[in-house]
Amino acid sequence: MGVWGLRPQRVQGRALALSLTNLLSGRVALITGASRGIGAATAVELARLGAHVVLIARTQGGLEETDDTVRAAGGQATLLPMDLRKPESLDPVGPSLLQRFGRLDILVHNAGALGKLTPVGHILPKDLDECVAVNFSAAYRLIRTCGPLLAASDGGRAVFVTSRVAREPRAYWGAYAATKAAMETLVRTWADETEGTSLRVNIFDPGRTATRMRATAFPGEDPRTLPAPGARAAELALLCLPSETRHGAIVRADAG
Repeated sequence: MGVWGLRPQRVQGRALALSLTNLLSGRVALITGASRGIGAATAVELARLGAHVVLIARTQGGLEETDDTVRAAGGQATLLPMDLRKPESLDPVGPSLLQRFGRLDILVHNAGALGKLTPVGHILPKDLDECVAVNFSAAYRLIRTCGPLLAASDGGRAVFVTSRVAREPRAYWGAYAATKAAMETLVRTWADETEGTSLRVNIFDPGRTATRMRATAFPGEDPRTLPAPGARAAELALLCLPSETRHGAIVRADAG
């Protein structure tokens, strides 16, 4: 354990069974929100494909659980406990990765803050601030600190996890939806700025998934009726492969 106006597209076919284990051999991947859910499952999937995964989350214990699963899959991880409610803590990450690994090939910003589901006029400043910090400001800081390393890679890939409510506003979801919409605009702008380079920047909408955030938002829903995080991670991983050609796309998971 290391310490330290765009129409969404569909994933091409259903989640592919990626049987090869060396597709990402020698590559380094940074994943936020990696202590559980889609983030943890994505870390395991990318490690299974050969990447060294650098994991960011708030809880050390959760990161260690993900690290155990990564190791069980034959992979290696470096853990970076970090609270993205203070997104400025991300600023040294890029230089640290350069010093430690000499590269960064994949960025997955999966961490998200739901805030409180409440009428817009009732949103508390502290709840809005948390959504802004995790959903939007952290994305900006990651682009700023990791962008040069991704651009230097021969297969730089960046994926930002979003939600349909960013494009289809829903009552009581104001703080979450607005900050995810802001993130989408920022990421699509970056994608436009990097058009014509080898970097591929995309947005992934996992749809309904059995995560803790989903359970918080829909406490009466039976999680057994939802796709597991691992299924979504397999689809997200396709956007991280060197063979990926899409750029500036909003990609919806199958049956999302």
